[in-house]
Amino acid sequence: MSEYITTIGIEVHVELKTNTKIFSSSKNGYGMSANSLTNVIDLGYPGTLPLINSEVVNIGIRAAKVLNCNIRRHMHFDRKNYFYPDNPKNYQITQAETPIGYDGYVPIIVDGKEKKIEIEEIHIEEDTCKSMHRGTVSLLDFNRAGVPLLEIVTKPCISSPEEAKLYIEKLRETLLYADISDCKIEEGSMRCDANISIRKNEEDPLGTKAEIKNIGSISNVKLSLEKEFERQKKLYDNGETFLPQTRRFDSKLNDTVLMRVKETGNDYRYFPEPDIPYINLEEEQIEKAISVIPMMPDERRKEYISRGVSEVNTEKMINHREMSDFLNQYLDTDLDFKTAVNLLLGDIASYLNKENKELCDTKLGKDKFYDLVTKVKENELTSKNVKEIISDILEKEDSLDKIIKEKGISNITDNSQILEIISSVISENPDSVNDFKNGHDRAIKYLMGQVMKKSQGKADPRSAMELLNSELEKLK
Repeated sequence: MSEYITTIGIEVHVELKTNTKIFSSSKNGYGMSANSLTNVIDLGYPGTLPLINSEVVNIGIRAAKVLNCNIRRHMHFDRKNYFYPDNPKNYQITQAETPIGYDGYVPIIVDGKEKKIEIEEIHIEEDTCKSMHRGTVSLLDFNRAGVPLLEIVTKPCISSPEEAKLYIEKLRETLLYADISDCKIEEGSMRCDANISIRKNEEDPLGTKAEIKNIGSISNVKLSLEKEFERQKKLYDNGETFLPQTRRFDSKLNDTVLMRVKETGNDYRYFPEPDIPYINLEEEQIEKAISVIPMMPDERRKEYISRGVSEVNTEKMINHREMSDFLNQYLDTDLDFKTAVNLLLGDIASYLNKENKELCDTKLGKDKFYDLVTKVKENELTSKNVKEIISDILEKEDSLDKIIKEKGISNITDNSQILEIISSVISENPDSVNDFKNGHDRAIKYLMGQVMKKSQGKADPRSAMELLNSELEKLK
């Protein structure tokens, strides 16, 4: 793509996690029977009056905060006037002139360096109803009408499809952790439109823009932009031009498809919404709204890595919110995070997956997990022991000590005893020792097996392996 400069801007709509809709008392839900979550306000009956859901404003404040935006203290809603079958009032209530957040950014890592994807503004608005087409008939489901949305608009500062994908991934992660939206793209609660143009030189004006609507997955964000780049490049290479247009990505064709040409600009005739008073945010409301923001992913990454957790396991923990929240109970303790994460991602995750359970469904309390990590760290419990008792740990109210006693677990924790066993194994297996000296990898595995056999599985495998290695190296 080096012969052309790519300029991309992205608009993302996310549905907010509220109990009710933005301007009515109808439930904000998904997957219910068509038109079962509606009332006269959602249906756009004449004479009905909207009433702003205060929680929507609070969520908007939180979104502005976590996306590093300025928070607008004085704002109003506007009417965006247009006719479309899914818009029964013939206008949408949005924030055209006074968006709740502006001039923010989302940091991404590109080729090892941080780049800030600039956010122009964040609007609060209402969703429209959903159109469904059955042959020659179009049907409308008003369950989605009035669902609260945030529209998050970047500046045209994204330089490649890869950057666009990284931005959407980071945005989704941020919104999920801040409890702003569930961001389920497959259910439509996060929808993405991308604008792309290309030009030859930096000093040239921006090229003709094509908008790609309703991209259905994060991977398709990158793919659709790559396909649109290739389409525009071929046109310019052939000396052709095109009008500004709206396209969609067809996953079956694996390409963008023309929807309509934008021959004239839209005139939505915005004006302030007369039925909703102006909103003045007090500092107390802002502080209260942002006080519930949990520790965000980047802060968790920094914390975990500083405590010895590998980058790979750190990312796995970030991707598993429930486990990350569970682990964060111990931020003010001396818990060994490396051992704790290995247990959470290992035997505990394996059991939960097998039983189709969540961590909150188990009996793993704060004290019990602390004891478990400590005993594993100090080699009082081996990995084999943990596998044997993990179901009891997670399913029984009993303390860890009681479970260990009932199972009759007693391990060798004294290294001097393990060394005695290792010395005995070395003297009894001279051929394998010679194989080790000659560079045969299997020899040490065999000797280790003999150590565990002689110890009746009571020696910690990691400690035993380290000691065995050390003793064999002395014999070289």
